[in-house]
Amino acid sequence: MRVEPNWLSEALCHLDGSHLLREKREVELLVGGRCRIDSRNLLDFSSNNYLDLARDPGVLSAAAEAVEAGLGAGASPLVTGRSPHYRLLEETLAEFEGTPAALLFPTGFAANLGTVPALVGRDDTVFSDRDNHASLIDGCRLSRARIHVYERNQLDDLDTALASSPQQHRRLIVTDGVFSMEGELAPLADLCELADAHEAMLLVDEAHATGVLGDTGRGSCQWHGVEDRVTFRVGTLSKAIGSSGGFVAASVNWIEYLWNTARTQIFSTALSPASCAAAIEALRLIVAEPDRRQVLSQRGIQLRSHLTSLGVEGVLDGAGPIVPIILHEPETCLSVARKLFVDGFLVAAIRPPTVPAGTARLRISLSSGHTEDDVARLAEAVAIALPASSALRD
Repeated sequence: MRVEPNWLSEALCHLDGSHLLREKREVELLVGGRCRIDSRNLLDFSSNNYLDLARDPGVLSAAAEAVEAGLGAGASPLVTGRSPHYRLLEETLAEFEGTPAALLFPTGFAANLGTVPALVGRDDTVFSDRDNHASLIDGCRLSRARIHVYERNQLDDLDTALASSPQQHRRLIVTDGVFSMEGELAPLADLCELADAHEAMLLVDEAHATGVLGDTGRGSCQWHGVEDRVTFRVGTLSKAIGSSGGFVAASVNWIEYLWNTARTQIFSTALSPASCAAAIEALRLIVAEPDRRQVLSQRGIQLRSHLTSLGVEGVLDGAGPIVPIILHEPETCLSVARKLFVDGFLVAAIRPPTVPAGTARLRISLSSGHTEDDVARLAEAVAIALPASSALRD
């Protein structure tokens, strides 16, 4: 093994000293919003398993049955073709999303990373919300298009930037539907108005909204009533759907174009039959059991209410299952998360570079498997674990 450079150990020491060094741990996902770490059963408030489907018996049974078709897909779907499970999942997703077609990707990250560079290039302009997910940010960078970063509470500036961008070239607006570190919804109706006015494409990443928001769980576009005005809806199969993979839902021609141009789809091995079968069953349950989504919504309202009644500061508003509490400093955030862990709660401590410096936070992720008592206990534990100066209002 080659000798490691001095800068490597120095960089690791710097991360550790700044409370930014991430730990590795082994976790077993359980049902009912629970998990097991080091033989301890914990209430899991860190997972994106929003609808408690990742260990649902029906979903597991569908995956197990599909394993008989093979553990892997063998190659890219453009090379070997789509498996029956793969084809059926794309058709199921299109039906679920109410779009003419859908295209699968190996992950939600790959869906954004491949789609944005396929749509815009060096002479074009992409307009990206400042708080977009890393996959959108990296997709914008990889495209080599001009990048204009906008603030969603200052859309007049976005309007001006769109008006001043070259009209003869492609323009693409990209945004999260629900911002993963804030739990806040994008102003999609306003963005649709701007996209229409300036003849720009609009891509919405529904990763944290698919299955969660909207009358039938289609996400923030359905929540805002703008589904037909959005060019591309990107989603993931690894959160509320409880499987793995990503997808884009759009018109037939757009999907045909991405099938031939999105490199992360072209050059990646297809999803396994088991992953596809699990997602198909999960989508069926999302449609058949809307109470999962309704319970999840109630838990978000209940948690925010409990935290407010206990005087906890720094809780960000939102409509989804993500409830962040701003603690500012990484050291404080880690300390509170560790106290909660000792008390039996797994809550993510989110630190830079995931969020800007000075905005480290607890990121509480709710599940329909959580009970009202689970949520009340967590709120009380958070109030106790917070530093005195942060926990209560003056």
